[in-house]
Amino acid sequence: MSTTTHLITADELMRLPRNGNRYELLKGELLTMTPTGYEHSEIAANLITLLNNHVRKHDLGRIAGTDGGFILESDPDTVLAPDISFIKAGRLINRPRNYARIVPDLVVEIISPGDRKRKVIEKAKQWLSFGVRSVWLVKPQDRTVEVFSPDGTTRILDETEILFDDVVPGLEIPVRVIFE
Repeated sequence: MSTTTHLITADELMRLPRNGNRYELLKGELLTMTPTGYEHSEIAANLITLLNNHVRKHDLGRIAGTDGGFILESDPDTVLAPDISFIKAGRLINRPRNYARIVPDLVVEIISPGDRKRKVIEKAKQWLSFGVRSVWLVKPQDRTVEVFSPDGTTRILDETEILFDDVVPGLEIPVRVIFE
């Protein structure tokens, strides 16, 4: 991931050419992220399917995938784009054409082999500081899911356990299924 020193806005970020990269803004600074690998994409697709099926069946809200950015601060702008997000029903009335000006209820980040542990944990805490109610760090390397809560507690679930989260009522996912 590289950064620039020239501050840009969320509107300027929206107009950037993609060139195969993903971008985020942190207080106006452009963060460039290299494309993820196939494993990352397949795990994201599994989780999006599992979450979306449950959320739609029970009319719980909306699920968005990798490029669904959120404006979390303005002037200077912070725009972050989780791998997967959930917004509870009734909180997002219209589907925004650009970045959503709302804090998601749940954020899922899938860890890539090149990600540094300290940076990943910092990002999870950053999401929580903006008001996200739950952050899942999905770790393909050890086939676990770490669930972060605003009260500072974390749960690490392995392949033998069931992932559940009160933020998405009634959801129960065997962790092993995420990695199949």
